[in-house]
Amino acid sequence: MRRKSLLERIRRFGRSAIDVLAVLGRSCLFLVHALVGRGGIGGGFQLLVKQLYSVGVLSLAIIVVSGVFIGMVLALQGFSILAKYGSEQAVGQMVALTLLRELGPVVTALLFAGRAGSALTAEIGNMKSTEQLSSLEMIGVDPLKYIVAPRLWAGFISLPLLALIFSVVGIWGGSWVAVDWLGVYDGSFWANMQNSVSFTDDVLNGVIKSLVFAFVVTWIAVFQGYDCEPTSEGISRATTKTVVYASLAVLGLDFILTALMFGDF
Repeated sequence: MRRKSLLERIRRFGRSAIDVLAVLGRSCLFLVHALVGRGGIGGGFQLLVKQLYSVGVLSLAIIVVSGVFIGMVLALQGFSILAKYGSEQAVGQMVALTLLRELGPVVTALLFAGRAGSALTAEIGNMKSTEQLSSLEMIGVDPLKYIVAPRLWAGFISLPLLALIFSVVGIWGGSWVAVDWLGVYDGSFWANMQNSVSFTDDVLNGVIKSLVFAFVVTWIAVFQGYDCEPTSEGISRATTKTVVYASLAVLGLDFILTALMFGDF
């Protein structure tokens, strides 16, 4: 009995591993066909702009509000910690580096996955359930080019820009709390920030992180919508998977990228 139980567990593990590899293979083929297959973006520049508005501009509100409040919290927490060591004038340095290196790209990607990623999955899943994708194929239009590719490129472009906006408004929120509320000298706040922030080490690495996150989050979102079961329950499960998988991918990749960029190896 014990041997049969062990073999059953091994069999289940092997089946799960094969299923994961199969999904990964399908998603890679899906991405390649959508981006480098025949033809360009279906619908051209106009459809790309429409998707940029949908996933980018409509996400601005949550990005700006979240960025301001996170910057304010960073200033409060940083001031209380630095004041113990007589270094409260360095709060601008702490806020800027934390936002540019970490919180800007990561929190923006998580918010993007929750707001735009889930919307992309639900939209494409709904098109599949109502047979709109099949109808496009019947009239000779590739849905990967007309539906998927514009949304992929819109996500790739939007998220890095949103991450920069998040960091900028976060620094502004931190300066408002530190200077106008906590009494940090205005000149010290901005001078310490400017002296400590490096374009290549901090700003550029943050942009690289956001580009990687944009690629992964958008890829997961559109694939889950395209690959879901064409039912209301299937779309609901796919939307949940998008948020969960994208969030875990962002956090895991953040550790790897941080180790590569800032680790002393």
